[in-house]
Amino acid sequence: MRKLVIATLFMASFSAQADAEKECGKVTIADMNWNSATLIANVDSFILQHGYGCDTELVPGDTMPTGTSMIEKGEPDIAPEMWSNSLKSALDRGVKEGRLKFAGPTFSDGGEEGFWVPEYMVEKTPELATIAGIKKNSKLFTHPEDPEKSAFYGCPAGWNCQISAGNLFKALDLAKFGFDLIDPGSGAGLSGSIAKAYERKQPWFGYYWAPTAVLGKYKMVKVDFGSGVDAKYFSSCITNPECVDPKVTMYPPSAVDTVITTSFAERSTDAVKYLSARSFTNNEMNGLLAWMEDNQADGEAVMVEFLTHHEAIWTQWVSTDVAKKVKGALKDL
Repeated sequence: MRKLVIATLFMASFSAQADAEKECGKVTIADMNWNSATLIANVDSFILQHGYGCDTELVPGDTMPTGTSMIEKGEPDIAPEMWSNSLKSALDRGVKEGRLKFAGPTFSDGGEEGFWVPEYMVEKTPELATIAGIKKNSKLFTHPEDPEKSAFYGCPAGWNCQISAGNLFKALDLAKFGFDLIDPGSGAGLSGSIAKAYERKQPWFGYYWAPTAVLGKYKMVKVDFGSGVDAKYFSSCITNPECVDPKVTMYPPSAVDTVITTSFAERSTDAVKYLSARSFTNNEMNGLLAWMEDNQADGEAVMVEFLTHHEAIWTQWVSTDVAKKVKGALKDL
């Protein structure tokens, strides 16, 4: 009789697990073409597969085509890192029509933009953490080509942030204090200027954003404009190339969300709970991206690094049982 009870319990447990796996089923995850997104996609794939019994598949993605495909075709099921402001009206429409859901924030801090200076400069001269201090000490920021001017490194031409950085450069009246707005030519040119300054412990002042490998490698301080954040004005004028007389505001956090299809949300509630809990701070992601770059690692390799050496972070997102399954799968790699 006892053996029969044990067998019955075992079969019930096996059946429940099978039902859970059947419930989750095939899941497609957008593997976006930038490092933080491919890291998160690989983490989600491994945890959903081994912790929740999902049959996961990574599919190539990018913000606009992925968002459009999710709204119109219901695929892929998950976009782990969607910078929502760039597709806000379409995503809101998808939610209103019952096609999409926002599972939760990808980055708990939101995407971060601002004007930055190296930490070693602020340690030596604390007032450089403020725009008033920057203006007062403008002569420190030597121009690479014109000794009569000071250097401010802006956003590369053609990028959306070129508009906001240019408008804020104007609003802050930086030209009056001798600053020249330098176009770095490319993202690599901008990051290279920071790396060069850091290696030589030279002054640097300019635009950058997080999470990025650069801010993981090089400790930078975001300059306080003393204005606070006016998100509505930032959206209506600072991001507008026709903004005639821009006023000062700090950059508001950028919305970065995990977006899922409604069909996936309805068939796998446990997996959705994980996605709702899964969120990185910018400092956590900056460090992982720096490791990824230093080790020339792909998304799968940095996923293994993260799950193996940062248990304190990801085990908060899942149950003890799921964590045990994921750890067991890691040992089999």
